[in-house]
Amino acid sequence: MGCRSLIYSFVARGTAVLVEYAEFGGNFTGIASQCLQNLPPTSNKFTYTCDGHTFNYLVDNGFTYCVVAVESIGRQIPMAFLERIKDEFTNRYGGGKAATAVVLSLNREFGPKLKEQMQYCVDHPEEISKLAKVKAQVSDVKGVMMEYIEKVLDRGEKVELLVDKAENLRSQAQDFRQQATQMRRKMWLQSMKVKLIVFGIIVALILIIVLSICGGFMCGGK
Repeated sequence: MGCRSLIYSFVARGTAVLVEYAEFGGNFTGIASQCLQNLPPTSNKFTYTCDGHTFNYLVDNGFTYCVVAVESIGRQIPMAFLERIKDEFTNRYGGGKAATAVVLSLNREFGPKLKEQMQYCVDHPEEISKLAKVKAQVSDVKGVMMEYIEKVLDRGEKVELLVDKAENLRSQAQDFRQQATQMRRKMWLQSMKVKLIVFGIIVALILIIVLSICGGFMCGGK
């Protein structure tokens, strides 16, 4: 495919280009800069087509990442390049030097990284494609989860009702346990009373029998 499939890249803070790299000269640098002036400030991805080239932008957290590519390469590789550059640039400069750097002051430090990643992305299209598919699947799963969460939030009143029902069930279960305990105690006391009465009757019968036998012996002795 050749490294010239990606021909120009830069990283900008607002409209100030902090670092850039070009495979060769051309008017595409001016077009890329002009497009930068007109980009919405919101974080998003944008692609413009002009004269057989695509001008691809990734806006994130006040920084803009751009790559110019030949149109025939499509959008997958340019966008993958922008994601890789964003991650590397953020890891290296996030919250630090990039916040105060002046125009093109990072060329010596980060310019070679732009060239390196441009070469890597065009040399490994299959890997880039696999990663893109994985990210798409993750995005789909995330979308499904967000939709589910939104539905749950929309049913907030129903959820609260279910919570109330659960609380009521727990309260009823606790009352039932208390009532069951009290019932078991009551039944145990009643059982003990019956046992005591039966025991008393048995003792009384034994006493009557013993007394009757003793009385008989006494009468016989006389």
